[in-house]
Amino acid sequence: MTNETIQTILNRRSIRRFDTRQVEEEKLQQILKAGLYAPSAGGRQGVLFAVCQDREVNERLGRIKRANSHPRMATEHCYVSREQPSIADDPEIKNAFYGAPSVITLFAPKGFLFAVDDCAVAAENMMLAAASLGIGSCYIGQGWTAFADPYGQEILKTWGIRTDYYAVMQLLLGYQKEGDRHPSPKPCKAGRVLRF
Repeated sequence: MTNETIQTILNRRSIRRFDTRQVEEEKLQQILKAGLYAPSAGGRQGVLFAVCQDREVNERLGRIKRANSHPRMATEHCYVSREQPSIADDPEIKNAFYGAPSVITLFAPKGFLFAVDDCAVAAENMMLAAASLGIGSCYIGQGWTAFADPYGQEILKTWGIRTDYYAVMQLLLGYQKEGDRHPSPKPCKAGRVLRF
């Protein structure tokens, strides 16, 4: 028998097609709490979580991020996802946030050796919490590209983000688009666990 936590880990999938329905506040608070309780290097708790549920702001930042992201496009045999293409798979996708109704940008101190690691473990905690609550999520790296123009810089000021912090990544949250099948699991590759 597998416990609920393990089952959530095994069943979680990245979602890139979101319904317009917003995440309920009670569920959002539970997801954020999971992020706040994530491990952090030296117990510093340096990650800031900027939650944006403003559809217009998210759309604009998502388009800026897309314009400033130049991932190598997919090939026939090398791609992120056939079921739910990423911006690396499909040049026609214009919003790097995929229309998610809630976008959490994780900021961390510039120059801190473990800034990215602290954000990554917080994001993983939140993705698992979201999955356990029936909410879809997707981790998007290189968070700073969303703020790489005058509008993005103005948003940072509006949000009161400290200048000694930078956007490490975004976590997209929302309900999976109506009628979409949950992405199927990819087979686990053999030979990845080495025991001595």
